[in-house]
Amino acid sequence: MGKKSVLLLLLGVLGAYYVYTPLPDNIEEPWKLVLVNAVLKTVQNLALFAELLGINHFMDTLMFCMSFQEVPPTSDENVTVMETTFNNVPVRVYIPNRKSQALRRGLFYIHGGGMSLGSAALVGYDELSRQTVNSLDAVVVSTNYRLAPKYHFPTQFEDVYNSLKWFLRQDVLEKYGVDPKRIGISGDSAGGNLAAAVTQKIIDDPDVKIKLKIQSLIYPALQALDMDLPSYRDNALFPTLTKSLTVRFLSEYFTTDRSLEKAMLFNQHTPVESAQLFKFVNWSSLLPEIFKKGHLYNSPTHGTSELFKKYPGFLDVRAAPLLADDNKLHSLPVTYVITCQYDVLRDDGIMYVTRLQKAGVRVTHHHFEDGFHGAISYPGLKIRDRITNHYLSWLNENL
Repeated sequence: MGKKSVLLLLLGVLGAYYVYTPLPDNIEEPWKLVLVNAVLKTVQNLALFAELLGINHFMDTLMFCMSFQEVPPTSDENVTVMETTFNNVPVRVYIPNRKSQALRRGLFYIHGGGMSLGSAALVGYDELSRQTVNSLDAVVVSTNYRLAPKYHFPTQFEDVYNSLKWFLRQDVLEKYGVDPKRIGISGDSAGGNLAAAVTQKIIDDPDVKIKLKIQSLIYPALQALDMDLPSYRDNALFPTLTKSLTVRFLSEYFTTDRSLEKAMLFNQHTPVESAQLFKFVNWSSLLPEIFKKGHLYNSPTHGTSELFKKYPGFLDVRAAPLLADDNKLHSLPVTYVITCQYDVLRDDGIMYVTRLQKAGVRVTHHHFEDGFHGAISYPGLKIRDRITNHYLSWLNENL
């Protein structure tokens, strides 16, 4: 065997090793997930390399690469698409073209991306908005918000809150032909976090007379208190969202100081004076037995107060909706929560379902045994279609 053949063989073996990802047997279309993960892993490695060389921040490189998946606001025979601002926050509005004598339902959607990435213009969100319009004959407002690392908490929350408040104004609803009694909010991942947080906040806002009818949360991130949940243990290395990447996203929401990320990774970031908050995320009492899978609950190892004093946002209920008390949860609207088995954020959503149910909120929980984080962001996957169909069906029945 010649040197060229040996070199090609080695390159082939290394390539296969790089691309190969062991997956559970119940994953549908595993080869597609392997390819998606290979692309994501390549982009992340390039971003890490660029950051190591001091060329660019990790998140900025990822956002640059992601921008190639954005599509312009293009109208078609079914939907009119326009870009505008709601209270100085950029939004994309989708309006059905079919004539209607009655006022339409309205859905306010918040994209995911770890508070650092994404936009309403990404092809996956554009397609979801169009599907929502066509399935529900509803007006969809897909909002943007400023992102980390340039902007930190509470900027993202405030942008979304201000955008939502603008949408809920009577004159704005009249402009778009939206029924003020049939407005919902939805978001995925970090967008699910923001949807849950602003829904909690807007209940007590005396300036907002029009209230939300429903909230729909797709594999939401709901807390940064405990990074040692069973879902974090089970899916620490699972595509498309590993534990280390999740912690990087969560810490970047509050600061570019990597010391917070390191403390979060080892679950040593919460000071002892905040120990009482762990009752809101105690998975040993909030998770159904099937999701515990014999895991043992480890009492939290408390960190120093220094990080909390610098970055108190990670224990703020506006950043961690799971930390809301029962009185606040009791007033929330009808809720739909989607979780996926192969997702580090799985237990966040499930614990929220448990707490909402105990608080007397009407909740529908749909768990996808073969689902993984980010599935709705990848058009062409069968799991994406199944999740979307269930999501739209619930919205159609409840909004």
